[in-house]
Amino acid sequence: MKAVALKHTGTPEVLTVSEVTKPKAKPGWILIEVKAFGLNRSELMMREYEGDAPYIQLPRILGIECVGIIEDSSDSHFKRGQKVVALMGGMGRSFDGSYAEYALIPTKNVFSVNTDLSWEELAAIPESYYTAWGSLFESLQLKSDDILLIRGGTSAAGLAGHPTSKSDRHNCACINT
Repeated sequence: MKAVALKHTGTPEVLTVSEVTKPKAKPGWILIEVKAFGLNRSELMMREYEGDAPYIQLPRILGIECVGIIEDSSDSHFKRGQKVVALMGGMGRSFDGSYAEYALIPTKNVFSVNTDLSWEELAAIPESYYTAWGSLFESLQLKSDDILLIRGGTSAAGLAGHPTSKSDRHNCACINT
């Protein structure tokens, strides 16, 4: 399969498409046919310098999020052909990520979706929205009557964190800086 494997850190030119062995599903892991993936700042840092850290084993296929369809569901509840998103949990760092035609991802990092969004539109959602949701509701533990100021409200995470219902808007202020 085709993939972008980081062999050493450097400028964007170190990222090249190469042929690698297609992964095989195993218990606790799901094989996804990647239809699209997001590009994130963390991958830029990995390419520039983090790939030299002792906890990173190069070569490594980058990519901390993707969207696609289940190729092999292994021992999971997912079904072959099911539309999914996958993100984080070591993708592209502890194990190979999504910059490939196929990605082998732990079951706990895969979520089914039912949407008519294009693959490209859907790929813009997982990391940004999970970051916003986790920050607001897991870390800050916001409640419906809390007031939130989002600094940088037009960033990906800022937009994802902005309330979507009119009833929530009176409790949110967004500032572009």
